[in-house]
Amino acid sequence: MLEVTDAQFADMIADVMEELPKDHMTAVKNVAIVYAEEPTPDQREQLRLRNDQSLFGLYEGVPLPKRGGMTNYGPDKITIFKQPMLQFVQTPQQLRAQVKHTLWHEIAHYFGLDHDKIHEIERRWK
Repeated sequence: MLEVTDAQFADMIADVMEELPKDHMTAVKNVAIVYAEEPTPDQREQLRLRNDQSLFGLYEGVPLPKRGGMTNYGPDKITIFKQPMLQFVQTPQQLRAQVKHTLWHEIAHYFGLDHDKIHEIERRWK
């Protein structure tokens, strides 16, 4: 299994954030982007994940379109899960690509985008 230190993983997340679509990234407000080793048991239960299912990232919050213009929501949170990714990839390049894909996917949920729109935008910058 690929080994990456926490500092290397955090740096990779920061680096790929710079590569994501600028028009979307400048509009991200009040969102904590963090990483964790694994999803918590509560997160797995809330998502009804089976033991054989992995989770690479999770958006927790209220998507912008569902806020109805209200601004009194607490901060949203995006968590990138390190160990499931390390078990999935074989090279540092694959890890970087997976981090980028996952981070984009979770940020897109913040904007309320459905999977078709997420993939359409992602295809444009590949």
